[in-house]
Amino acid sequence: MNNSQKYEQNDLQKYLEEKAKQEQEKKEEQEPEPLSAYDACVLKESAKIHELIAEAQKRPKDD
Repeated sequence: MNNSQKYEQNDLQKYLEEKAKQEQEKKEEQEPEPLSAYDACVLKESAKIHELIAEAQKRPKDD
């Protein structure tokens, strides 16, 4: 992966994080609804995936 691809990936990740933050704020403004078991599971797995991605990005890449 070259530098421009890394920058594009970082920009995309920042954009997605910002969108997720905006949607979370939007949901908080609305009447809170209890999460279904499915939604709770999806959020939990999504958090795990984000942690794995962050760990992978911290590691040096072997070319």
